[in-house]
Amino acid sequence: MKHILRENEGLPASVLWTLAIVGGVTVANLYYNQPLLNMIRQDLGVSEFTANLIAMATQVGYAVGLLFIVPMGDLYQRRKIILVNFGALIFSLLTIALSGSVHVILAASFITGLCSVMPQIFIPIASQFSLPANKARNVGLLLSGLLTGVLASRVVGGFVGRLMGWREMYFVAAALMVLCLFVTLKVLPEMRPNFNGKYSELMRSLFSLVRQYPRLRVYSLRAALCFGSMLGMWACLAFKMGQAPFFAGSDVIGMLGLCGIAGALTASVAGFYIKRVGVRRFNFLGCGLLLLAWALFYFGEESFVSIVAGVIVIDIGMQCVQLSNQSSVFEMCPGASSRVNTIFMTTYFVGGALGTFLTGVAWQLYGWHGVVGVGATLAFLSLLITYLYKK
Repeated sequence: MKHILRENEGLPASVLWTLAIVGGVTVANLYYNQPLLNMIRQDLGVSEFTANLIAMATQVGYAVGLLFIVPMGDLYQRRKIILVNFGALIFSLLTIALSGSVHVILAASFITGLCSVMPQIFIPIASQFSLPANKARNVGLLLSGLLTGVLASRVVGGFVGRLMGWREMYFVAAALMVLCLFVTLKVLPEMRPNFNGKYSELMRSLFSLVRQYPRLRVYSLRAALCFGSMLGMWACLAFKMGQAPFFAGSDVIGMLGLCGIAGALTASVAGFYIKRVGVRRFNFLGCGLLLLAWALFYFGEESFVSIVAGVIVIDIGMQCVQLSNQSSVFEMCPGASSRVNTIFMTTYFVGGALGTFLTGVAWQLYGWHGVVGVGATLAFLSLLITYLYKK
């Protein structure tokens, strides 16, 4: 019989590292398409705007999964939730790989996003069951795993697309999900649910938490605006880099993902300093870095060095914003960690989907300058919220 973990008991290092790695591999499913959008567009014979909808559908699906699936971590056994989600995820990835219809791919992309929410089930586990002194550090470790997965997804997606084709990338992703399913079920301990009641009551409790904690609303919104700013850049970068003077293929675009390793390193150490520096100062720093990155994208739009520098700076800034806000919301109500994370991350990915959509429209109407305008505006709005909210 498996040992049942208790709140604040402490997580074994083997469990923590497994969750970080599996979380990174799983979240990668959201981002494989970003360096491949040009290839998908050409293969299916659709417009750039339609191809961009594939990325947006994935983000919307993830936001819906965060809202309706992640709260179940407080109500049901997490192992059962993980089993069902991995099964659906494997099916959707194979559907994308085999389909020739953009409409089917859009639907399967939505399901891929919907079922890729396992990392957001893992993060509340790290917060709830870690020793109190290690909570921020362990959440930072899992966020580092997630960010590493995001970075690797763009690099791997770009190279596999270049060498084998974009469909083969999704076959590889499905195989990885089979492996992750078996590893997770083998390692994850049993944990008692936190909520006694029905699913409908669980969902209604989300609204109670939103009303009860104003900080939760503020922290979620300002992080979402920054995420929309960053994700909008990635959604249009493949189109920008495919034009003069770069004429870059999917492999080069994917390699740009490696520039974000600075963001992964930021997440791995920032957890130690949030309490010391303060959440508000971290947000000022993060928003400032995002605005600096957009300045680099604007004034150095024809310089590869400037593009690389902008990618590095925007990833560091995003991690300052996300980690400081996300680790702080868990402290508001530890017994509702999955639901608090649901509210935060649903808002976060709605912001990501909004940024992806708005920059896609801006690209169609005004080109790269329109993308810069949207991205900088979203970052500035987040900065304004932090300025007006004094906590």
